[in-house]
Amino acid sequence: MMLVDSVLIVFTLLSSFSLSPGYGVFLVNINPSYWYWPDEELFWIIYGAPVIAIPIFFSFRLYHSITRHIGARALWSVVQAVTLYAVAWGLLSLMSNHPLMMHLLGLDSNPFSNSGGYFEGISRSVIFINWMLALIIICSSRLFVRWLFNDNNWLFNAKFDNKNIYIRRKKNRVIIYGAGEAGRQLSQVLQSSKEYEHIVYIDDDLNKDGAYINNIPVFSSSRIQKLIDKYNISEILLALPSISRKKRNEIIEKLSPFSVHVRSLPSVSELAEGKVRIDDLLEIDIQDLLGRELVQPNENLLKIKIIDKVVLVTGAGGSIGSELCRQILQLKPKRLILFEISESSLYYIEQELASLNIMNLDIFPVLGSVTDSKRMKEIFKYYGVQTIYHAAAYKHVPLVEFNPSQGVLNNAIGTMLAAEAAIAEKVETFVLISTDKAVRPTSTMGAAKRVAELILQALSKQNINTCLTMVRFGNVIDSSGSVIPLFKKQIKQGGPITVTDANMVRYFMTIPEAVELVIQAGAMGKGGDVFVLDMGKPMKIHDLAIKMVQLSGLQVLDKNNPDGDIEIKFTGLRPGEKLYEELLVGDDVAETQNKLIMRASEKMIDWDNLKKMLSELKEASINGNHKEIRTLLKRIVPQYKPQSLNKK
Repeated sequence: MMLVDSVLIVFTLLSSFSLSPGYGVFLVNINPSYWYWPDEELFWIIYGAPVIAIPIFFSFRLYHSITRHIGARALWSVVQAVTLYAVAWGLLSLMSNHPLMMHLLGLDSNPFSNSGGYFEGISRSVIFINWMLALIIICSSRLFVRWLFNDNNWLFNAKFDNKNIYIRRKKNRVIIYGAGEAGRQLSQVLQSSKEYEHIVYIDDDLNKDGAYINNIPVFSSSRIQKLIDKYNISEILLALPSISRKKRNEIIEKLSPFSVHVRSLPSVSELAEGKVRIDDLLEIDIQDLLGRELVQPNENLLKIKIIDKVVLVTGAGGSIGSELCRQILQLKPKRLILFEISESSLYYIEQELASLNIMNLDIFPVLGSVTDSKRMKEIFKYYGVQTIYHAAAYKHVPLVEFNPSQGVLNNAIGTMLAAEAAIAEKVETFVLISTDKAVRPTSTMGAAKRVAELILQALSKQNINTCLTMVRFGNVIDSSGSVIPLFKKQIKQGGPITVTDANMVRYFMTIPEAVELVIQAGAMGKGGDVFVLDMGKPMKIHDLAIKMVQLSGLQVLDKNNPDGDIEIKFTGLRPGEKLYEELLVGDDVAETQNKLIMRASEKMIDWDNLKKMLSELKEASINGNHKEIRTLLKRIVPQYKPQSLNKK
C-alpha cells in the first residue's frame, strides 16, 4: 500500500503541473508529448514527495485499516491525512526558491548569492490542484480495493461449474420494513451479505412513499403483496426497534397472511452494543404474538428481599429457578444458595452463574430434596437463609398424572416440609411459585399445587415470624415442556404441528417477566397473600400455531390449501389437561403497587383441619395408594374435577 501510494503521489504531482496554467499545455493539446516532466530544479520536489506523505499517512493509521471494510470514518482519516500532506508539501515548495533552500538542494553553491540556478518558485495553482487530485485518487484507490475484495464482486468471488461456466450466486430477496435509521443501517449491512439482497423499503409513513434511500425505493405498506409477487421476495426484515409492542403486534398481524419469512432487527440496546450484523436478525419473538405489553418491574420492590440478604432458591436448575438465580445475582445478595435435586442441572446453573458473577458474590451449590426436612433445616441454619424462593416442583401435567404419588409428595408435601423448615429456622420470607393450573384443577399436578397454596395460607395464620407468600401465573414461554419450543421444533422438521384441541386457550408470559413478578411479590407479601398477574387475554393454541407457520415463511396444509407446507394435527386432550385455564379462584382481588399485579383473597382451610388431611395424604403418597390420593385431594380441594384415570 505504501508503494502504491508513493506512485500515486508522484503521478498526482505530475498531473498537477501538467494541468496548471503556469506549467502545462496538457489542457490545450491533449497529447502525452506535452506531459510535464520536471527539470533539475523541481526533480526532488516532485519525486521526493512520498518522503513527506508516507509518514503522515502512517501517523493517521491509513495502513492499519482493513481496506475491504473501509467506511466513512476511515475515509475521513484519508481526507485529513491527504490535506495535511498537501499543506506540508505546498509550504516546502513555496520555500524552494529561497537561496538557502536552493543551496541545501545543491542548486546554488552560494546561499547568499542571487545569481545562478535561481528560479521563480512553485505556482499556487499547482498546490491546490495537487490537493484536489490527491484527495480523489487516494480515496478512490481505497474504494476500488474495497469493491474488488467485496464478497459480492463476481470478479473476485467467481464460482464455476465443472464445465467452467460461471455460476451466479442466488440471494434471498428481502424487504426492509421501516425506512428509518435502523432500516438504513440494516441495508448497509446487507450490501456486504452473501445471502441477502435488499430490494425495497416498506414504511407506514405516507410522506416517504415514492422516495429513495441510497437508490432503493420506499413504498407504503399497502403494496406489500404486489412487491412480494413482483420481486419474488422471500423475507421481510423488521427494522423497527423502538416502536411499542402494540404497534409491533399490529404489523405482525398485517404480515401474517403473506407466505414470507418475517424476522426482526435487534433492540436499540443491542444496536448500541454493536450487534448489527446479519446474524443478529432475530426470528419473530413469540412475545410479539401475545397481544400485551410486558409487565414493567418496580425496581425498589426487586431489591427489598434480596440486596445484602442470604437468598436460597429451590429447584435452582429448572426454567424458573435458573432465571431466578440470574436475576437475584444482579441484585447483589449477600449469598446465593442453589438448592437442587438434579446433579447435572445444579452443575450447569453453577457454571453459568460463575461466568456472570463479576462482583464475586458467594454462590453455594447444594444437592438436596425438598422432601428431606432434616437436610433443609440444616442448610437454612448453616447459611443463615433470610429469603427463600420455592421453585422446586414437578410441572408436566401428563407425567404427574402418570406418577401421582411422586407429584403429590414433591409438590404438596415437599412445600409443606420446606415451609415448616423455614419457619423453624426463622427465615424471613418464603415465596411459592404456583400455577394457574391450581385454579379449579383437573389434574393431579394442579390439585397438588392448590394444596401447596392452602398450606401456606393456613400456616400464615399461625403465630410465626416467616412471611409466606405465593405467586400464581400462566404458561411460561420457552420453559421446558412449553408448547412454543415444541412448535418451533416441529416446523423445523417439516411438521406436522400437534395441537390437542382447536378450542384450547392459554395465558402466556416470559420467563424473565415471571421471575420479576415472583421477586416483587415477595417484597409486597404480608403473609398468606396470593398474587396473580394481569396477563391480558388468553390465546388460542391453534391460532398461535397458524401464526408461527405463517411467520416462518410457510403455509398451513389443510383442505383449503392442499399445496401448503405444514399440517396441523389435533391429538385430543392429554390426561389431566383442560381447555381453559384460570388465574382466580374467586372474584375478590385488589390492586398492588404494580398495576398489573393483583392480590387475591380466597377461601382457606384452618391449619388444624388441614394438617390431619395432609398427614393422610403423605402416608397415601408414600404407600403409592393412588385411589386414596385422589379421594384426599378431592376433600382438600373441592373444586378438583379429575379428567383421567391415574395409572401406576
